[in-house]
Amino acid sequence: MTVASSAPSRRFGPGAMLSWAVSIGCNVVLPFVTYNQLTGAGWSDFSALVASGVWPVVDMVIYLIWHRRVDEFAVMTMIFLVLTLAVTGVGPHSARLLLVKDSLITGLFGVVCLISLATPRPLMFYLGRKFGTDGSANGVAHWNGLWQYEGFRRTMTRITMTWGLGYVLEAIARVGLSYALPTGTMVAVNSVLAYGVPALLIAWTITYSKRARAKGRGAQAAAAGQAAAAAVN
Repeated sequence: MTVASSAPSRRFGPGAMLSWAVSIGCNVVLPFVTYNQLTGAGWSDFSALVASGVWPVVDMVIYLIWHRRVDEFAVMTMIFLVLTLAVTGVGPHSARLLLVKDSLITGLFGVVCLISLATPRPLMFYLGRKFGTDGSANGVAHWNGLWQYEGFRRTMTRITMTWGLGYVLEAIARVGLSYALPTGTMVAVNSVLAYGVPALLIAWTITYSKRARAKGRGAQAAAAGQAAAAAVN
């Protein structure tokens, strides 16, 4: 057995659309506009980048107020926010260092994914539980119970490995581009990478999960057929 639905599917309604709009605005549009406006007003690249970094914090606060709960995903976001602030405060205050620190954070996430492969359950098992269930006790219990199936474990492992390698490679590319491109251009590239890379990984994950489920159903049907034939004989 492989990945299976653990709860009724969530509908992409007005509330979800508004949540995505706020997230995209705070993480892509507003940082880019803020940076350009401040540098145009005479601010240094470093100061403008620090100021534009306030918007992702605003997005996180809005999420916490809106949903009134803290789960694994929110905790992970807060941890990486603290790491970002720590990296920003270390070393010379240069614009390129601030751009490189984004690479360090995303690269660290990729490393954490790869390290989690050596733990009892990989990181994507927990993120999958957040997005693959409705959050109810029954949904979470069902998701946890899927771990007993070898196909499900293999699927979670491959997804975690792919995300880990994807973010490590993305971090390496960001570091190179941070020193190869002008600061203003790299701000825009950072915004594209921040959503483009996860969008590609999410698209691959959905496609792979669907194929894994189909393969699991086929194997179950074949096993059932063999059992029925053996019973007749």
